[in-house]
Amino acid sequence: MKRIIVACGSGVATSTMVAELLKNALAKRNIQVEIKIADFKSLSSLASTAHLLVSIAPYEKFNYGIPVVNGIPLLTGVGAEGTVDEVVKILSAK
Repeated sequence: MKRIIVACGSGVATSTMVAELLKNALAKRNIQVEIKIADFKSLSSLASTAHLLVSIAPYEKFNYGIPVVNGIPLLTGVGAEGTVDEVVKILSAK
C-alpha cells in the first residue's frame, strides 16, 4: 500500500482536513492509501516511511528523497482535482 505524509506547521487541523479530502478523492478513483499526518518538525524522521509528501506550506525547501506536492489546492478547493491528478501520477510511478 502506498503511504503519504500530509504535513502542516502543527500537524493538527489543516493537515487532518487535507488528509481526509485527499483520502476521499483517491478512494473515488479506487486508490487505497495510508496517510500519516505530521508537523514539519517530524518530517526528517518520517519521510523515509512514505512514498509522497503533501505539504500545506511552501515546500521548495524540503528535500527528503521523496516527491513533494503542494497541498494548498486541496485546502482551498482551487485546483484540487489537478493536485489529486499529480498525486495519482506520482504514486503510479512508484
